[in-house]
Amino acid sequence: MTTTDLLSELRWRGLIHQCTDETGLGKLLSQGRQTIYIGFDPTATSLHVGGLMQLMMLRRFQRAGHRPIALVGGATGMIGDPSGKSEERNLLSAEDLQRNVDGVASQMRRFLDFDGSDGALLLNNFDWMKSYSYLEFLRDVGKNFPIGQMMGKESVRSRLESEAGLSYTEFSYMLLQAYDFVHLTRQFGCRIQGGGSDQWGNITAGIDLGRRMIGEQLFGLTAPLLTTSDGRKMGKTESGAIWLDRDRTSPYAFYQYWFRVEDADVMRCIAFLTEIDHEEYLSLKQETEADPGKRTAQKRLAAWMTQLVHGDEGLAAANQASEILFGGEIDRLTDRDLTEIFADVPSCDLQRESLRGEGLWIVDAVRQAGLAASSGEARRAIQEGGVYVNNRRVGEVDRKLSETDLASETVMVLRKGKRNYALLRFAAK
Repeated sequence: MTTTDLLSELRWRGLIHQCTDETGLGKLLSQGRQTIYIGFDPTATSLHVGGLMQLMMLRRFQRAGHRPIALVGGATGMIGDPSGKSEERNLLSAEDLQRNVDGVASQMRRFLDFDGSDGALLLNNFDWMKSYSYLEFLRDVGKNFPIGQMMGKESVRSRLESEAGLSYTEFSYMLLQAYDFVHLTRQFGCRIQGGGSDQWGNITAGIDLGRRMIGEQLFGLTAPLLTTSDGRKMGKTESGAIWLDRDRTSPYAFYQYWFRVEDADVMRCIAFLTEIDHEEYLSLKQETEADPGKRTAQKRLAAWMTQLVHGDEGLAAANQASEILFGGEIDRLTDRDLTEIFADVPSCDLQRESLRGEGLWIVDAVRQAGLAASSGEARRAIQEGGVYVNNRRVGEVDRKLSETDLASETVMVLRKGKRNYALLRFAAK
């Protein structure tokens, strides 16, 4: 992909929200390989869906032949960015921050190629800030920040007008991020900073500092925030954030999040987050408009995103879980897997002891699970071939269930008919 192709792709995808000098940026990129950096706040051990926008931006630049720097904010994370926040964050300890930095760094390797001398760089701004004394920083950096300009930044002004106000600690965040840009320019020739649209004030502050401290023309580029058509931030559900860590959000739950994206939002997600080309994009858009019920675009989006984040194995696990809901065989799953797959299904707690000895009579199991109002109704359902244990049909009314019938460590799945599910939970041994 050439530089011209890169900028054209960013435009059709709607990924250029603000640019300090788009013409100048185009000329810079046409001169050869350039370096771009984007910062990531290590507030948790995992990135969530919101971080995908910026990871994909770095990935697009790398695929076009440029060098990305993923900067993890070990130093700035100790302060917290006030941009887009209504109140000050809790400050993290050095130990917690390091744990978060390590977790976030490992996830980035799925998106960027860090191998070789020309590979992407993964840096931590704590490495160059830890030995910088307060007096030295004020002398070198602080003197280049006119207070009037800082007060005019939207991120500062909005917080000053809020009930929570703005502490001096957070006010200083802009200086630290701006200095990151200068340091990366000096050390790695980095002249481009990217970020979300809420980072515009911090990015332009870095550009101004670069001009004042080292006389360099630097460039800033922001992408839109990942929001729904009605303005809500994407990446959250009723149960919490959608994480890239499979231990926090399983591949199945991750897949289902994208599969359930509204028709009004799905094409924007495909443009923003995937590498699906323009031709296929237009085809998916046409199919969605012609027959929204088929959810063709959602299926493509869910499969693409799950494979990118969780690999072939994760996508296979998500597909298996989806098939289970439509009668697929249940095998080699965990309690957590089943709980997520059948999140909206009623469940019943029974004693583990009932599975031992003679076992649990299938008629009693169906009745206690709430799939039949009486033993007689349960018998008839079994005799008619409409009862399943772990999606395998039960053929005998006198069938007894044992621990070998568990689908996972403690869970057994019962079904009556095509879609009427219930879970039986048996306490662990």
